[in-house]
Amino acid sequence: MAGARAAAAAASAGSSGSSSTPPPQEPGLAELLEEFSRTQYRAKDGSGASGSKVERIEKRCLELFGRDYCFSVIPNVNGDICGHYPRHIVFLEYESSEKEKDTFESTVQVSKLQDLINRSKMARCRGRFVCPVILFKGKHICRSATLAGWGELYGRSGYNYFFSGGADDAWADVEDVTEEDCALRSGDTHLFDKVRGYDIRLLRYLSVKYICDLMVENKKVKFGMNVTSSEKVDKAQRYADFTLLSVPYPGCEFFKEYKDRDYMAEGLIFNWKQDYVDAPLSIPDFLTHSLNIDWSQYQSWDLVQQTQNYLRLLLSIVSRDDDSGLLVHCISGWDRTPLFISLLRLSLWADGLIHTSLKPAEILYLTVAYDWFLFGHMLVDRLSKGEEIFFFCFNFLKHITSEEFSALKTQRRKSLPTREAGFTVEDICMLRRRDRGSTTSLGSDFSLVMESSPGAAGSFTYEAVELVPAGAPTQAAWLAALSSRETRLQEVRCAFLAAYSSTVGLRAAAPSPSGAIGGLLEQFARGVGLRGASSSAL
Repeated sequence: MAGARAAAAAASAGSSGSSSTPPPQEPGLAELLEEFSRTQYRAKDGSGASGSKVERIEKRCLELFGRDYCFSVIPNVNGDICGHYPRHIVFLEYESSEKEKDTFESTVQVSKLQDLINRSKMARCRGRFVCPVILFKGKHICRSATLAGWGELYGRSGYNYFFSGGADDAWADVEDVTEEDCALRSGDTHLFDKVRGYDIRLLRYLSVKYICDLMVENKKVKFGMNVTSSEKVDKAQRYADFTLLSVPYPGCEFFKEYKDRDYMAEGLIFNWKQDYVDAPLSIPDFLTHSLNIDWSQYQSWDLVQQTQNYLRLLLSIVSRDDDSGLLVHCISGWDRTPLFISLLRLSLWADGLIHTSLKPAEILYLTVAYDWFLFGHMLVDRLSKGEEIFFFCFNFLKHITSEEFSALKTQRRKSLPTREAGFTVEDICMLRRRDRGSTTSLGSDFSLVMESSPGAAGSFTYEAVELVPAGAPTQAAWLAALSSRETRLQEVRCAFLAAYSSTVGLRAAAPSPSGAIGGLLEQFARGVGLRGASSSAL
C-alpha cells in the first residue's frame, strides 16, 4: 500500500510539472554513480580504464574545492598513508575571498600536519586517521574511524579477519605490516600511550575540541575479543581534555529495514535492547540547553527524528562562538560518518556559508565523490545486502529544509531586536509547511519540488510577504535566505534522485513486494524527462 502511494505521488509530480525538463545535472555524475556502484575505491588502484575514471573524479573534486578555497594536497597516491582514503587528500586552508582570508588565517603547517598524520594513523581502526574535510568559520570539521583496540596488535590482515567475522575482508591486503609497526606494537602497554598520544597531538593541532562518537557500543567485539575501542572508554582517560559526545546511531545493517519498509524512515525505530548495544547517549548539558530537545527520549525516536536531532546538535556545535573544531566518527568511518559529514556539508552550503559558488548539481557531485566514494564507502556491498544508507542520506534532505536546521538562525538571533508588535519570522514559519507530515514516503513531496510553492518558485507566497512587519528588513532578508535554503536542498535531492534512477536505483535495487522503489524511480524518471512514457523499466 505504501509503495503504491509513493509511486502514485511520483507519477502525480511528474505530470504536474511545468515541463519535462530534467533537473540540471553535473557532467560526470552518472559516470561517478556507475563507477561507485560497480566497484569499491582503493587508493592503490590507479591504472586501466577504471583508473582513468577515478582520475577524472579526483580532478573534478579538486576543481570544485578550488572554486572557493585555497588548499593544499596531502599525497596518498598509492595508499601509502591509508589505503581507503583519497589519493589526493584535500586540506582546506582558508576561503579564497580576500574578506575571508583576512578573517580566518590558517595556523596549520601542512608539512607538520602530514608528519602527525603518519605518526598517528596506527591509533585508529584500519588506519583511518583524523582527517579534516570541511572548513567553516575557520574551524575544521573532521572525520575518522574509532580508536584501534588490541585486535590490531596482530597486524592489519589479522585484524580485518576478526573484524569481518572471518570473511575475506576487502582491505586485508591493503596495508602490509612494516618492521616499524611490529617494533611499535611490541611495546605492549606502551603502544597506546605512544600512538594515542600522536592522535591527541593531531587533534590539538587541528584545534579539535569536540568528538562525536556514533557507535552504539563502547567497544566493537568479535568472537569475544575487543577489536576496536573509543575515546569514551579509554582507561587512561587520555581524551579527558576533549568534550566527548556519545550519540549512538544505528549501523548500516539497520538500513536494510529502511529498504524493506519501502524506504520509509518515519516510524522506524532501532531496537536498543540488543545485547551488543551498551553505549548510552551522553552529551554535556551546556551543548543541549538551547536546542529544546528531550534527549531522555532518544530510544523512542524514529530514524527521522533521531537523524534530525543529531544533525541539529552537530550544527549547533560548529556554530558556537569559539575556534574549536569537531571530529565525527563511527567504527570504520565509512557509513554513519559520511552520512553526517555529507548532511553537514549540504546544510551549511544551503545556508550559503560554505562552498558559496557551487550550484546544487556541483555540491551534489562533490559530496558523493569525496565524502562517500573516495573515502571508501562500500556501496557495492551495501547494495547487495540492501543496506541503503547512501540512498537514505540524500532522500533525507526533505526533512532538513526548515529554519531549525539553519546555521543562520544563531546569527539572526544575535542581530534582531526584541519582539515587537506583529509577526516574527518564527510566527511566519509556523504557518508554512513543516518538513515532516506528508513527506513520509520517498515521493510524497515531489509535488513540492515540481509544483508551485515558496521553495520551488524561489520566492515567497503573497500571504507570507504580507505577514512580514513593516520596518523589518532584517527579518525579510532572513526569510529570503530560508526560502533559498529550502529550494537549494530540494534541487540537490531532485538531482540525486534523477541520477540515481538512471544508474544505480533501477538496476541495482531489488524490487520490494509492492514494487515501491522501482516503480517510484521509474515514474520519477518519466516525470523529469529521463524516459519516454513508453519506455520499459530497466
